Amino acid sequence: MLKIGIIGGSGVGAPDILENVVKIKQHTPYGATSDLITVGTFKSIPVVLISRHGDNHKIAPSLVNYRANIWAMKELGVTHILAPTAVGSLQKHIAPGDFVFPDQFIDRTTKRSSTFYEGSQICHIPMAEPFCPNLRKLLSDSATALKLPHHSKGTVVTIEGPRFSTKAESHMFRLLGGDVINMTTVPEVVLAREAGVCYAAIAMSTDYDCWHESETPVTLDMVLSTMKKNAENVKKLLLDVIPKIADVPCKCHDDIKTSVL
Repeated sequence: MLKIGIIGGSGVGAPDILENVVKIKQHTPYGATSDLITVGTFKSIPVVLISRHGDNHKIAPSLVNYRANIWAMKELGVTHILAPTAVGSLQKHIAPGDFVFPDQFIDRTTKRSSTFYEGSQICHIPMAEPFCPNLRKLLSDSATALKLPHHSKGTVVTIEGPRFSTKAESHMFRLLGGDVINMTTVPEVVLAREAGVCYAAIAMSTDYDCWHESETPVTLDMVLSTMKKNAENVKKLLLDVIPKIADVPCKCHDDIKTSVL
């Protein structure tokens, strides 16, 4: 049965779109989720929502319990995850306020558990196409219909954080082929694939990072200010895309079946 998960990021909490809302605590073998889980419905579609950084943004990117969050969603029957996330732009054509629906990532994290399989089993999950192409197309089509500035693909660089990049690092990430940069997409997207759940990031550009000499250095106030201004667009996008999601056969669901030794 179709069930939509939303993992809210910086400046994007629980959108006021759900009916029959209750908050629950879900046990996981990996500890507590980032916050109590909100469950409800939107146009009769069941929705599960977790605030990635917890109440009042109190959990740093490196300390988010990604495994608990994804495990809980899987246990609650989530089939598809939409994950809003703040990103810095590494390319001039991706302006602050633009949406990007990434198709690739570059992992520059160093401290995070990125698999559920740490015992006698080993999981070699394919990651050639890490984000669900079906969800990405739906998001791009909805953004087009709503006339929201967006980019249908891009490479997101995920860094450890919580600090922002140096100028040298920012220039390096551009040379590596990065289009946007954030601190949370990895390992979230990897764990979703291990769980057999379709996953797409809704990346919103908040700044030009620090690579562009004419731009002022990125600050937290800058990020949150842009996120607040564009929160309504995130809501519009979710409202439009959720009813269009269908629980159809997808490679995202099946990769795990042949990946465990």
